[in-house]
Amino acid sequence: MILTTLLFSFFSFNAQAGLDADWSENAVIAAGTNRANIYNLDAETLEKMKLEGYKHAMNYPVTVTGLLIPYQPLLNSFNADTNNPLKKLILQLGKDYTGFKNESELYEWLGLNQFNPPEATGIYKMSYPNGKKDQFYVGAGLVTTANGKGLTFSCFACHSANLFGTTVLGLTNKRPRANKFFHMAREVVPYIPNAIFKMGTNATAGEVLMFDRTKKNLVSVGAALPKFLGLDTSLPQVALSLARRNDDEYATKSKMFESFPRQNELETFVSDSKPLPWWNLKYKTHWLADGSIVAGNPILTNILWNEIGRGADLHELENWMQTNKKTIDELTVAAFATEAPRWTDFFPASTINLERAKKGEQVFSNRCQKCHGEYQKAWSAQNASDLNEVEILATTKIIYHERTPVKDVDTDPQRFEAIKYFADALNGLSISKWMKTTVVPQVGYIPAPLVGVWSRYPYLHNNSVPNLCALLTRPENRPKTFVQGPAINKETDYDKDCVGYPVGAKIPKSWLKDKEATYIAGKGGLSNLGHSGSFIGDLGEELLTPDDKINLINFLKTL
Repeated sequence: MILTTLLFSFFSFNAQAGLDADWSENAVIAAGTNRANIYNLDAETLEKMKLEGYKHAMNYPVTVTGLLIPYQPLLNSFNADTNNPLKKLILQLGKDYTGFKNESELYEWLGLNQFNPPEATGIYKMSYPNGKKDQFYVGAGLVTTANGKGLTFSCFACHSANLFGTTVLGLTNKRPRANKFFHMAREVVPYIPNAIFKMGTNATAGEVLMFDRTKKNLVSVGAALPKFLGLDTSLPQVALSLARRNDDEYATKSKMFESFPRQNELETFVSDSKPLPWWNLKYKTHWLADGSIVAGNPILTNILWNEIGRGADLHELENWMQTNKKTIDELTVAAFATEAPRWTDFFPASTINLERAKKGEQVFSNRCQKCHGEYQKAWSAQNASDLNEVEILATTKIIYHERTPVKDVDTDPQRFEAIKYFADALNGLSISKWMKTTVVPQVGYIPAPLVGVWSRYPYLHNNSVPNLCALLTRPENRPKTFVQGPAINKETDYDKDCVGYPVGAKIPKSWLKDKEATYIAGKGGLSNLGHSGSFIGDLGEELLTPDDKINLINFLKTL
């Protein structure tokens, strides 16, 4: 008995001091299970770590991050008059860049979303990262340093979204401008003298040091502008940033390469893609849209890529990772435990035709299940007659692939092709070897689990298809243009029948004012073709009737 107690205490201690999962290339998830509880914690510990992880995702926990905006000087600059020397210089350097009158305008432009009200419940309930209501936008992280408080943009800047007035954690942000902001900063901030910054913002000596550190790190950042709103340019930002550093195992800083970067194809090769939803992590063994991260904890990989794109010192970052395992574990737990929103959280159950959904399940089984997995429904359970109209729509079990596959279904290849232009540089880093992260270029993309697919529009990895009706259309007939507007009004901003953005005459007129929001499909990296083999035959014939498509869409709403 004593020996058993000692062994239990030993393993419990190790579980907390060094939690681990199978992050190897050969990891397997048993059929019908998932890794929502990635470290096999008891329910109470899981919930506590998840809440702490969400706080890290809101504030951004990496204290050695390369880019920090001195927070109080930022607020002071908003209140400065037009004769302020810093404002004059920014307007002169920024040229076409629009100034912001206050903090909220900046966050709204960036696409950040507000905290849900305290009365929110379930997956929509949020805790303030600092324990008090000192922040109003999810994704605007405040990092406390020896030189003062710095603003940065956290995980939820890209991995949370507003859905009809509710912020959904883990959902792809449909209107992020974080990459554009980095590009703007890179063009302007390094040219602002410290003395002008101090004079224009009343910065303290410590805040000037923070600003100077950010300036120096920005010159080692290479950034690419997204082609359209809603797209992310992380791949070129990592590749072009590495091209501004020495080619050694710590990608050390180089004045020469900062001035004369090594050539990289991603300077012009378009590889834009959208951020992916967190709740699918639990079903996967390989990461990114193309599955090219075949080994390693994806949270560590994300932090590394973020910080290469923020000019961080990789010696400092490696040390931070090695000494902040608890923080990384909490963030990992939160990401894997994230749950998807359900259709019935936002719309009445009656907006799903149950009989059509049941027929759509059969269409899905015949045409989609092989790649996207099986979704067992409550309406097939023995107690189905006892369930209410919401309960009967629930998914009771998901059977996805034991090892994450990659399929080439003739969608635009440039996103997966881009990985080869910097995979070797990433794999050669000392920090990658310590993390046991391996990047292997793939041919194709992961056929993602379809949990919460109704909320994940627009579709395909590059956002090129506005809704499910368009996806089920012959590729050559899909809309070439559409507008990515905000999801505010359920009746006008969302097509419930087609599941996604309204197109054509249904587009709200107010959306047309936002010129950046119009998507134009067609060019390299932005093609809307492919993903049609399951419903278009080899001779171009339709394999699904109009009724089949309606039924299938009703089924997909329930996932």
